[in-house]
Amino acid sequence: MPLSIQKLANRLTFRQLQVFKAVHDLKSYSKAGELLGLTQPAVSSQVRHLEQALEMPMFEYVGRKLYCTAAGEEMAACVRSVFHELADMQNRLAALEGRVAGDLRLVAVSTAQYVVPYLLRSFLEQNPQVNISVAVVNRATALERLNENSDDLVIMGMVPQGKPLTSLPFLDNELVPVVPAGHPFLEQDSVSPEEFLGSQLLTRESGSGSRLALEVYCQKHRLKMEPVMELGSNDAVKHAVLAGLGVAVIPKLSILSELALGSLTALDIKGFPLRRSWCVVHPQGRHPTPAMKAFIDYIQRNIAEFDSLFRRLGS
Repeated sequence: MPLSIQKLANRLTFRQLQVFKAVHDLKSYSKAGELLGLTQPAVSSQVRHLEQALEMPMFEYVGRKLYCTAAGEEMAACVRSVFHELADMQNRLAALEGRVAGDLRLVAVSTAQYVVPYLLRSFLEQNPQVNISVAVVNRATALERLNENSDDLVIMGMVPQGKPLTSLPFLDNELVPVVPAGHPFLEQDSVSPEEFLGSQLLTRESGSGSRLALEVYCQKHRLKMEPVMELGSNDAVKHAVLAGLGVAVIPKLSILSELALGSLTALDIKGFPLRRSWCVVHPQGRHPTPAMKAFIDYIQRNIAEFDSLFRRLGS
């Protein structure tokens, strides 16, 4: 090892790297201090020692705003790599002891938010050293994040075809046609799909999984679909139906309490419910971390149990 590298290694500390990363990510000395439990002068001192060791400034102020210098961005890439390698080492050491540890970043499309909590409880009991974060997004954003490979696993329905993705279906997703209490359809012996779709149909925005499933159904059966209102979430659609603004096709799991109370009723209409599958998805080329592999194995082992659990919830 060259002497200059030895001298640099002797002058750098992991605490300096940790403080630098916090300042870089948060673009603020004070916020970095709050995150790390340090005073702002202590943060400034750590960064100053780092800059002295490297003999280059890492940050600069323009007006009152903090910016990272070109040297700082190079340092940030190096620091990310160092902490990534440390995390990998921790995971490998845990694996040697038969434990699973590390971070697991999940993304769930908005309709899956009703499912995910039931998946996590037993998994976390079995793997307490796995740190899980869950981001709930719409389908379009989930697809973007899949393309960018920015997360570990995505939980979604309607997995796109023709893309290099690995998908594990694990649970039926029933989409049911619903009306509010007192709706005229409840007085009829039967309701046709055409009648339902033509009665003030409320839908999710274009691109959502629920909307796409209904569009596919309509195209297959040559039915007209003309929504009177588009809403940005299943909860918004549900409350619009409850308010008497129209009818909708909604994931059954999102309205279990309303169905039990009778404030919403699922109609018996030919062709419904629409059945799709919830899937755990990741890019084919992604090498699974121990936490990813443990979660996928856990889902695969418990498919029958999930089906039984959600049948009980929906009955």
